[in-house]
Amino acid sequence: MKKKYLNIISALMLGAATLTSCESQLNLKPISAIGTNGFYQNTQEVEAATFAMYDGLQNTVLREFAFTEMRSDNAKSKNSEGDWGQFDNMNVSPTNGTLSTYWVDCYNVIFRANKVLASLEVVTDDASKKLFESEAKFVRALMYFNLTRGFGDVPLITKVVVPGDLETTERIATNTVYQQIDQDLTEAIGSLPERGSIQEGRATKAAAQALLAKVKLTTGDFTGAKTLLEAVMGNGDYSLMENYEDVFYSELNSEIIFAIQFINDNAEESQDFSYEFTKLGKNTGLNYVTDDFKANVGAADVKRTAVLYSPDDANENGKFITSSADNRLCGNDWIVLRMADVYLMYSEAVLAGAESTTDAGAVNAYNMVRARAGMPTLDTGSTLTKQALLLERRVELGFENHRLYDLVRFGVAEEVMGAFAAANGFPFNGTKLLLPIPQREIDTSYGALKQNPGY
Repeated sequence: MKKKYLNIISALMLGAATLTSCESQLNLKPISAIGTNGFYQNTQEVEAATFAMYDGLQNTVLREFAFTEMRSDNAKSKNSEGDWGQFDNMNVSPTNGTLSTYWVDCYNVIFRANKVLASLEVVTDDASKKLFESEAKFVRALMYFNLTRGFGDVPLITKVVVPGDLETTERIATNTVYQQIDQDLTEAIGSLPERGSIQEGRATKAAAQALLAKVKLTTGDFTGAKTLLEAVMGNGDYSLMENYEDVFYSELNSEIIFAIQFINDNAEESQDFSYEFTKLGKNTGLNYVTDDFKANVGAADVKRTAVLYSPDDANENGKFITSSADNRLCGNDWIVLRMADVYLMYSEAVLAGAESTTDAGAVNAYNMVRARAGMPTLDTGSTLTKQALLLERRVELGFENHRLYDLVRFGVAEEVMGAFAAANGFPFNGTKLLLPIPQREIDTSYGALKQNPGY
């Protein structure tokens, strides 16, 4: 499918015993039990540890769709049974196994990033040191952004912790976590290279700018977001693909700003979410298209619906159909940031929380995404509404883990999800917009880690 930037352990001789030991601790013990032994000894080992962060990101997206798409009005499980049905009904139990695994996987990556940052003194080349540091801060910021949007207040760990460190069990206020995310990404922007100067799949300056722009939209800094998005839009390394389907099936294309890479038919570097998104999946079909989603996609939107829905079954998600020989070892990348998202975020930044705008730049950015899809565009001087922009994000970015957080960011999550819940016969209140803290983490902290309201 493409040349992989990873194959971490075998290619770069990562300190395997150290990493495996740390990984085992995270999987079996609370995050407070991580030790400080085994820091890296030279530039090559720190480089390998940097690549290991990206390897860890693969785990975080395997089931992330459950917390984002399946907890929104976009997607559902085929049969609404067991733990997976909890996501459909926005009533996730603190003992849900998928929930607990996601928490551990995210903090595993944060641990790896902190290990890189703590080992930089052994890197002798200044340029390499700055690069590894900026990559680690980008990755750590991405993880905290996802954790904070999902769980609210979370432990903020910015060093390699030892047993007894309070920060592993103390939930830190969301605004403080966002300050750390902002700081990490701002510092990363200063040292990350442009796309052509680094291997595909590693963080770039534009990736940090786009991610920070989304953070600023989330925190209400519309001016800061607008400035960052203008920089990305002016970067000649990125552009919309002419064909919507090629965004997903011609990987590492001009539209991709940051993606988590996988390869076909590889026991270590493949994924199985493509398999789970079909009726073949061992969990009987996940991330299926809701009737509500279909009802909100225009009949004329044929270019996108040909990709959004599987040609084999229009109820199945069509963006991640595998070409692998073994459909449990799929190579489809997970796109985190792409240019269509950037253009629509730019319109959002100009809108700045208002109900509408006639700003030519905002209208033009919206029109670019619409035109690529073959959909009608707004005339010059026309009004772009918040509702139209949110709908465009829903369709264009469908099943890419944006919908629920878009609703929250636009300030309409309780209204939209309340109506969806009523129409589908399940109870809902605003506390369900946050996930519960995994019960295992509360238990292993001896109650120091407190649960979210409503659980």
